[in-house]
Amino acid sequence: MTNIVESFSKINSNIKKLNPKRLVNIIAVSKTFSLDYIMPLIDHGHIHFGENKVQEATAKWGSLKKEKKHLKLHMVGKLQSNKAKNAGELFDYIHSLDTQKLADVLSNYELNSGKNLKYFIQVNIGNELQKSGIPVSEIENFYNYCIYEKKLDIQGLMVIPPNDNNTKKYFKTMNELNISLGLKELSMGMSSDYEDAVVNNSTFVRIGSLIFGKRS
Repeated sequence: MTNIVESFSKINSNIKKLNPKRLVNIIAVSKTFSLDYIMPLIDHGHIHFGENKVQEATAKWGSLKKEKKHLKLHMVGKLQSNKAKNAGELFDYIHSLDTQKLADVLSNYELNSGKNLKYFIQVNIGNELQKSGIPVSEIENFYNYCIYEKKLDIQGLMVIPPNDNNTKKYFKTMNELNISLGLKELSMGMSSDYEDAVVNNSTFVRIGSLIFGKRS
């Protein structure tokens, strides 16, 4: 078992050197890892964790989150609208808001449950057919729909950039787009590219393998 607290601390220290003026939250992406593996980080005082499947997350975190109410769980994977209600019951943040239908379902869930979630709009910055997300040209309209018609608490934008060696350029564009909408939080950067994301003012980085080691 990797010493995850040591790995986490090194990443945290590196982030503070890269952008000392910005508060950056590390989302420890714990998908596929059991709670036994994750508990040392919880005991260390870390509160932000990420999962990408509702069913796995519910089985793993359902009881623990009732016991430790300070923990913040982030949905970082694709969310189907038929799983939105279940996601709403467990998660605090949704990083993959990417369709009007999903916004509608989540808005209805909030009205019926009285629970308010925090959201990131996923942007398809490279217009990749295989990736989810709102095209850059439609972001402003979608943002306005979510804020004014659906009353969702949009924290910022989220991106998984194309794997084409232009990561810095995409992150810079995302930061500018986020600022243009007046948004304060920005979800970008993973194990392989979090340093470039932090330099470009990301406030939430989604890091899995660098903390927990390789998944089997």
